[in-house]
Formats: sequence, C-alpha cells, structure tokens
Amino acid sequence: APGVYQLASLLVELDTSDEASRILCADALYQMGCVEDAHKLLLLALSGNPQRSPILARLALLQLKKGFMYDGNQLLKKVIRIGDTSCLLPIMDIFKDEDRKLMQTHCHFRALTILKDKQED
Repeated sequence: APGVYQLASLLVELDTSDEASRILCADALYQMGCVEDAHKLLLLALSGNPQRSPILARLALLQLKKGFMYDGNQLLKKVIRIGDTSCLLPIMDIFKDEDRKLMQTHCHFRALTILKDKQED
C-alpha cells in the first residue's frame, strides 16, 4: 500500500484532475489505516463529480466504519438512485475483512428492514 500511495500521489501531482489516481490514493490510505486522510481525499474527488458511485460507495464504508449509520445509508441510497451499483463488488475486494463484513451485514439488515416494512404496508 505505501508504494501504491506514492505512485498514485505522483500521478495526482502530474494531473490534479485525475479522479482515478485520487481514488487509488484514497484506497492506499485506507489500506494503511489512514481513514481520515482517505475520507478527505474522497470528499475532494467527490467535489469534482458528485454523481460518482465508486467514490460514494467508498465514502459510505468510511461513514459506517465511523459509526455514522445514517450518513452511510444516505450515501448508499445515492449510489442506488444513480443506478451504478456495479462498483460495489470490485470495491469489496479492497475493503479489509472486518469492513467487508460490516458493509455486508449493514446492507443485508437494511434490505430486510425494507422488505419487512413493505410487507406491513
């Protein structure tokens, strides 16, 4: 992760508008345990394009990791509304095991809650 971070940082310096390099930087920071720095970098990337599902999904995980369930839910809803959920599976490979389980458990619980509410209606 440190080598990936250094390479991605250089790429960002060469082209500050390169979203892929920013995401790669954020993923490396996450892997190194620098969650707050990854969060800041993703927010910066999101400011350039607020409809990017890969960024929103990563931010959702970070919010859930911090215990901000409402914020994580809102970001996941936005990913679903955009309609580009294809980014979720590749991102799961990046997440650490504990965070992958957190995201899966959270999404499963929310899905069950939604289904239960619809059945009651």
